[in-house]
Amino acid sequence: MAEPELVDVVVVGLGVGGEEVAGRLAEAGLSVVGVERDLVGGECPYWGCIPSKMMIRAGNALAEARRVNELAGSAQVQPDFAPVAKRIRKEATDNWNDQVAVDRLIERGGRFVRGSGRLDGPGRVRVGEQVFQARHAIVFGTGTRPSIPPIDGLADTPYWTNHQATEVDELPESLLVLGGGAIGLELAQVFARFGVRVTMLEALDRVLAIEEPEASEVTAAALRADGVEIHTGVKAERVSHDGSTFTVHSGDDTFTAARLLVVTGRKAQLEELGLETVGVDASHRYLPVDNRMVVTDGIWAVGDVTGEGAFTHIAMYQAAIVIADVLDHVRHAKGAVDPSGTANMVGGAMGAASAVGGTTAAAGAGGAAGTVPRADYRALPRVTFTDPEVGAVGLTEFQARQRGIHVQVGFAPLTTSARGWIHKTGNEGFIKLIADADQGVLVGATSVGPAGGEVLSGLVVAVHAAVPLSQLRHMIYAYPTFHRAIEDALRNLR
Repeated sequence: MAEPELVDVVVVGLGVGGEEVAGRLAEAGLSVVGVERDLVGGECPYWGCIPSKMMIRAGNALAEARRVNELAGSAQVQPDFAPVAKRIRKEATDNWNDQVAVDRLIERGGRFVRGSGRLDGPGRVRVGEQVFQARHAIVFGTGTRPSIPPIDGLADTPYWTNHQATEVDELPESLLVLGGGAIGLELAQVFARFGVRVTMLEALDRVLAIEEPEASEVTAAALRADGVEIHTGVKAERVSHDGSTFTVHSGDDTFTAARLLVVTGRKAQLEELGLETVGVDASHRYLPVDNRMVVTDGIWAVGDVTGEGAFTHIAMYQAAIVIADVLDHVRHAKGAVDPSGTANMVGGAMGAASAVGGTTAAAGAGGAAGTVPRADYRALPRVTFTDPEVGAVGLTEFQARQRGIHVQVGFAPLTTSARGWIHKTGNEGFIKLIADADQGVLVGATSVGPAGGEVLSGLVVAVHAAVPLSQLRHMIYAYPTFHRAIEDALRNLR
């Protein structure tokens, strides 16, 4: 039995949230051990946000070139995926090598251990033969893995997840996509724009089912225009592979392709974390946390493993809360005083480094002095990077009605706005506003269009700050912009 090594903090899982927590706590002067079995940085830089958006950027360039014929003469397009694969390998992932990220953590003062970390009793983490005893905190940022449905025969086939789809050098002739969520839609559109014959199978009655029905309609129409064959209400019952072709069986229907991409959600692997050694139930789909990201005494969690949304911006938001809360815990444990409250603010870790060391720092704008920030997901923004983009924040109309809110809905097609009319081809989209009529504020909004994710920013502020509808109506919206359609949607609230 290895003798435990005493350290201040152990961070298990160094995705974007875990890496941020480990690095900033180390910069604050704590002894921090960061543990990662895969790649430091996690899903986002190697298989998610960054490489997939490089693929999307390339696919969108092809689509824009094809629109020249309608707008500005004529153009011929010859898709070539080789430059995209090269860019992902060299610019985004260093050929899926995380040495730069490991060095970054070490330069910030942290210590890196490669391996699988699991709890070994209160305050202890085991990584192989090494055991660490954390004085102040253990933080889990272990993320999620693809959730593969228990379809007969699927496990015995060489199916793809988003990892293989991102790492591909040569595109297949045809592709079956199992799952019509954001990841499936984004990748399906990219592959189709590069000439792959794509068929999407979705078990629910519409794709992008977590968003507004109107967003599903616009997105499905856009993908079909790119050649994607979409089948909804399809329950895959069996999958077979004959060495060259996949076949998905659903009742009397069969669907075939050279490759099968499975993107049916993600799941945390809680059974691997040793939670039973500290009395935490590991049977949940995600790790339950409170609004300070606390799992139980001395243990925090951050990122996808918390189930609050598989977004990098959520992981970073939660990381700031964990950093502040851990430093507050350390300060109280040491009996130190931080009159400014800087250590307690979101984004205040650098000031907290001084506070832990016994000096004070000027209070900033991250929160009220002397308070630990609490997570607030009312204005959680989310973007599906299809073309058109689907940006959304807060509640959908259905969710708002479920909560008993007196709902007003404002809708404005983007095509009828001045900028939409100018944009012409590729101008599909809309603004949809969900208002609480009793409170006179927005509780949700959706922005679909060529810049749907960018237009969303103003709507996020409106929902987050509960800006009165009267004030939103009395704003000046720049002309001619896509975001000016927000004014039309406000006018149409009913």
